[in-house]
Amino acid sequence: MSRIKIAVVQSPLIWQQPSANYQLLAERMDSATGADLYVLPEMFNSGFSMNALQIAEAMDGPTVNWLRSQSKARGAAICGSAAIRLESGVVNRLLFATPDGQLQYYDKRHLFRMGNEHQHYQAGTQRVVVEHLGWRFCLQVCYDLRFPVFARNRQDYDALIYVANWPAPRRQVWRTLLQARALENQVVVIGCNRVGTDDNGLEYSGDSLLVDHLGVLQADGADGRDGVLQATFDLSVQQQFQQKFPAYLDADAFSLNGVFDG
Repeated sequence: MSRIKIAVVQSPLIWQQPSANYQLLAERMDSATGADLYVLPEMFNSGFSMNALQIAEAMDGPTVNWLRSQSKARGAAICGSAAIRLESGVVNRLLFATPDGQLQYYDKRHLFRMGNEHQHYQAGTQRVVVEHLGWRFCLQVCYDLRFPVFARNRQDYDALIYVANWPAPRRQVWRTLLQARALENQVVVIGCNRVGTDDNGLEYSGDSLLVDHLGVLQADGADGRDGVLQATFDLSVQQQFQQKFPAYLDADAFSLNGVFDG
């Protein structure tokens, strides 16, 4: 499948109330039927809370079960992150559910120390690429956006997904880096950010973006409205451009211990 329709849910989140967030997000997805992939914000069931032990759930808990059931019911993939409890600690885990019942995930590697995330969550160690409808998606979470080496395309993915709770005072950083990741990696970039104000008093402007491989905005949530952004992308067009302008052939070789080899 070459073409894929993506819906980004730019929504407020209800502080540490999973059931209320399930209902809110399901209503938003209902307004964008026909998408092949729905993208929800970071910590979509709770907001960006440092009460990790209080909000964390197991992988067989209600949030994972809700995500799986929504994916099956809608016949589409759905992704978003949540606090997940492991034996070794709590991780900020980006969950990617597909309608065939599969669930893949990525644990946020770069923890936002300015918000003390590193004191409450355990960092992931691996970059993760998942496949859906012939597309390969590299999964990333919020602060990961500031680290381009970690996201460097080694021709192993076709699109980058960033889910976030990115505060309004740094909105220009978010917008600029999303487009930069698209340009330097010659791939689609999907940035999903929340709106509203959380219980820490932080304001979120949305600015969710759907960016094509040329860095061109295909959908822009700069108005900060609660709603859904949609765009359709064609993988064959992207691949043709990569063949015509193969900058990746001149990329610098590097290794990143624990993530890349060679």
